[in-house]
Amino acid sequence: MRNKTKFLTLSLVALLMAFSVLSGCSKDSAGGDSKGEDKGGSKDSGNKSESGFVLGEDELEYTMYGHYDWYTMPPWGEDEATKWVKENKKVNVKPISSGGNAAQKFNTMIVGNDLPDVIWLDRNADLDRLREADMLVPLDEYIDKYPNIKEWVGESTLNMLRAEDGHVYAIPNWYTTQPNGNTGYVVNEKIYKELGSPKLETTDDLYAYLKQVKQKYPDVVPFEAGQGGGLDVLYSAFGEEHPNMYMSGHFVPNGDKLSSIFTDPVFRESMVYMNKLYSERLISQDTLTQTTEQVKEKIVTGKFAVYADSSPTENASFAHTQLTAQDPDASLKMIWPIHKEGLNKEKITPGTWNQLGWNVSVITKAAKNPEAIFAFLDWMVGPEGQRTIFWGPEGLYWEGTQAVEGIAEAPVFTEKYLTDVENLSKLMNTTNSFQWVGNTVYIDKSKTAFEMTLPEDQQNWETRYQMSITWQTQGNSTEFSNLSPLPETEEGMTEQRVNEIYDEARAKALHAKSEEEVLKILDQAEKDAQAVGYDKMLEFKTKKWQDNKAKMAGN
Repeated sequence: MRNKTKFLTLSLVALLMAFSVLSGCSKDSAGGDSKGEDKGGSKDSGNKSESGFVLGEDELEYTMYGHYDWYTMPPWGEDEATKWVKENKKVNVKPISSGGNAAQKFNTMIVGNDLPDVIWLDRNADLDRLREADMLVPLDEYIDKYPNIKEWVGESTLNMLRAEDGHVYAIPNWYTTQPNGNTGYVVNEKIYKELGSPKLETTDDLYAYLKQVKQKYPDVVPFEAGQGGGLDVLYSAFGEEHPNMYMSGHFVPNGDKLSSIFTDPVFRESMVYMNKLYSERLISQDTLTQTTEQVKEKIVTGKFAVYADSSPTENASFAHTQLTAQDPDASLKMIWPIHKEGLNKEKITPGTWNQLGWNVSVITKAAKNPEAIFAFLDWMVGPEGQRTIFWGPEGLYWEGTQAVEGIAEAPVFTEKYLTDVENLSKLMNTTNSFQWVGNTVYIDKSKTAFEMTLPEDQQNWETRYQMSITWQTQGNSTEFSNLSPLPETEEGMTEQRVNEIYDEARAKALHAKSEEEVLKILDQAEKDAQAVGYDKMLEFKTKKWQDNKAKMAGN
């Protein structure tokens, strides 16, 4: 779904020393043991309890660090949504930027004993490390005291997040109990129609179409693969139920074990295909080096024929609005995922969805008032918080609420929701950066219930294709959650080395001069990976995978 964070580069000794110093100091900064007398909570809007923190009565200001190279939080209070929150709930969130180097920033904060109040990060080894060093506030008491996280995240997902000590330390983002996700293919309809709207279903169809595009439109990128995410999507076309995460995770399920990606027949065939597209200049030649802004520029200006990525809808929805405003024929559409001839197209899963969602927010022991922060995040999880952050405050694009398909307080959208599409899109592009605890079920059911009442030409572009294509073609990947070992362990160091071997092999395979050379590169990558302990790392991940499946089965 997003860019991966880099692993920490401090030596094991220095890192453990830093953790020891910080954890020794941090226990007092949280005001003592986070466990206290549970005095009961109100089942109101999730932002207050009888003896808890009440949003809007007292000021709340806290620092938030997004642990990603790419993440820059927009100024809090300058858009309609967070301005309303700041004025009405008296909450101010102060961002701490990674400066484009998350790993270094993270190290600096730890060594300098200068943790932010909240960290937004992946469910990976960095999260485990913070927890094991006793730097995080356990949230169990607050989960019982405030209603929304307990209700919307649910016991099953909270159990999956529970640490070995039995506590929950993280609030998930975009958790769900139903399929979601945006991975897939976007087609530039203007070019497609001008070329006669040819069949575009199989990998052979795609190749033939891209060649036509290159011949007739020399200034257009035939296949835009983003920053490489589109290559992972292409992989899924060559195997039934082979989602993009197998490529990014560098493993493939084989019976009850996880096996090598380099020997996977689906991966090898897909790399040969990608090499052919790349060598014939049908794929953007800077795919592995371009920035997110460069990708967005090509999409928004319509300088592509087919665009595939892990979440192409973010750029494509905005681009569709921009392009059709200038030329009604310059529309974009999504197509059913491409498949190799002979495969069942209903079993092609370019992307995945996860019960645990995407990433998590944790409250550190540096926070002076962790309960107040939790109360705010719990409010954000609830109906009022979600509809405010997602669509702005009441009176802008919605007015009042109604019950729809199991949702008691879905927003009633106004005429402006349909007529002011450009400004709504701009607002949502901004507030997307504030979705730290996104409630997938609430958002999806609210918007789809409304969209289904509209004619197709009035439906929101992104929602229309989520309902008709992407949600139907994503695989459930919950069982593959949290497989990575700690970086400083033997398996962790192996994983880092395998990641490097994989990245180098994929780049070389793209640039190879022949199919034979592609396969030789992958063979060598397999040897190199095995030499650094790939098999042992896969055994480690297999055990965690089997443990996850046992948890999901209730064992």
